[in-house]
Amino acid sequence: MHKMVADWWGLAGGSNPYLVLLSDLLLIPISHYLLAFLAISAVFVYRFLEFHFLHDLLTGFRGCSVALTYHSSSLIYHDVVSKCRVLHSRYLVTPWLSSPHLQTVFLSISGRAPPFNYRRELFYLSDGGTIALDWLMNSDVLGSNIDRTSAIPEDNITPIVLAIPGLTSDSESPYIKHLAFNTAQKGWNVVVTNHRGLGGVSITSDCFYNAGWTEDLRAVINHLHHEYPKAPLFVVGTSIGANILVKYLGEDGDSVPVAGAVAICSPWDLLIGDRFISRRLLQKIYDRALAIGLQGYAQLHQPIYSRLANWEGIKKSRSIRDFDHHATRLVGKFETVDTYYRRCSSASYVGNVSVPLLCISALDDPVCTREAIPWDECRANTNIVLATTERGGHLAFFEGLTAAGIWWVRAVDEFLKVLHSSQHMHVKKVASSNPPLIVDSSIDQGPYVNIAEDGMVAAVGNEQIEENRVEDVHEPGEGKISVEQDEQRPQPKSDSDSLASMVQSSQQATTPLGVTARVRRCLDLLSRQSRWSLWLLVYIAIVTSWPVVGSVLQIALQKKRRSVLPGAILKR
Repeated sequence: MHKMVADWWGLAGGSNPYLVLLSDLLLIPISHYLLAFLAISAVFVYRFLEFHFLHDLLTGFRGCSVALTYHSSSLIYHDVVSKCRVLHSRYLVTPWLSSPHLQTVFLSISGRAPPFNYRRELFYLSDGGTIALDWLMNSDVLGSNIDRTSAIPEDNITPIVLAIPGLTSDSESPYIKHLAFNTAQKGWNVVVTNHRGLGGVSITSDCFYNAGWTEDLRAVINHLHHEYPKAPLFVVGTSIGANILVKYLGEDGDSVPVAGAVAICSPWDLLIGDRFISRRLLQKIYDRALAIGLQGYAQLHQPIYSRLANWEGIKKSRSIRDFDHHATRLVGKFETVDTYYRRCSSASYVGNVSVPLLCISALDDPVCTREAIPWDECRANTNIVLATTERGGHLAFFEGLTAAGIWWVRAVDEFLKVLHSSQHMHVKKVASSNPPLIVDSSIDQGPYVNIAEDGMVAAVGNEQIEENRVEDVHEPGEGKISVEQDEQRPQPKSDSDSLASMVQSSQQATTPLGVTARVRRCLDLLSRQSRWSLWLLVYIAIVTSWPVVGSVLQIALQKKRRSVLPGAILKR
């Protein structure tokens, strides 16, 4: 070999330095080149997949501390979170999963979820939709002899934890099963609300869920609170489920029947998340994988999607944004995809959260970027404590040598236990018992009007309504109007006060048609408030008009008397 190179070098003229270098490189064994290639590849993969094993090794596998962001006067921190050892300890990643991408992929592939079976309850929504509620009782995992077919008593005081899965996830997702099993093992009951069309349940209406769809969560929470009023209700949202949860808490403020809540790996700002997930090669891989999951979801419900959305565009979607453009935007009736992202982001609702809320996020989350975390908004709200870790991936947070446990599950269990034993559990505000005075309401157009004992008003049509559990739950925005959400409308203290206001408003009308409409509305409203109101109106009308009527009758009688008396005198 060397003799051939020397001969070739002599023929080419040995003055060219590049040829000299080439001849020297050819003298190096090929095995050395292979080792160099493997070394360079290992460094590239280590940096590309964001491994941190060497850092953990050099630091003695101490793990990373948990950074807590909260208001300085937050009682939720000082009385609850300060007593949580998990949140004040360090999180150590499973050594052979020392990469956010490995953790995230391992969670979706395996996750090592504990084996158990749920109890299923089908929940029917007012628009005809169907949701599967999967229950795991504490008796199911504690080995109790209680019949699995028996329902929870209405007077049960055992706390209930409602879990909300992420995008295209359901109750069988590994992280949800970890949460359900560990919570039930601690003695509480768990129920998982599957999104519409997931969990093996078909779409039964023309409504689909999205990242900001809070109506289904509101219906489920009201249903649970109505069925088990003595059981404290806690809610845990994950990923997109966390975004829906925070948005719901911000929308309803102090009127939610939730004792406490936890948001895990929320995307917070969907517009920032959309920009982030299409920025780098690895994020584009996640984007493509999630789009495939959404296409699979759409394939399950193709007849409805092909009618309401652009089916050809759905099949050609290569990203979440493409799917949202051809499907979510059209079904949800949003003008643009960016409009959908802005309106459905939970970051703008953080300031109005009135429930004790723990938020957990990993700064190396490859799906939900740290750039979207509303740090200042969380710090300004005394009800929120934000916990962030350097490691964890997306919903993974595996710990232990065998990756048998998930760190955030332990943190959630401890936080909810401490909150439950404290005096800071949120209690829903009780609405006034008097019905609100509603002017120009669309409810007046209904053939019949039902007034419940708690002041809720509902319009009922002529068509027969199928009885289900949703109809027993009073939900704002679904044909019912609550007293709590109508604070700007006048609240009459008595029939006489409402009558005075009605008479005053009717006197301000400038046309006979306006007077007639206002008087008719006053009669309708008075007849709804009590059965004596109409008679009170008649009585006041007679009393106030009697002097005028009496004067007219007296004048008429005097004229008639004058015309009769002269005739009688002439006859005499």
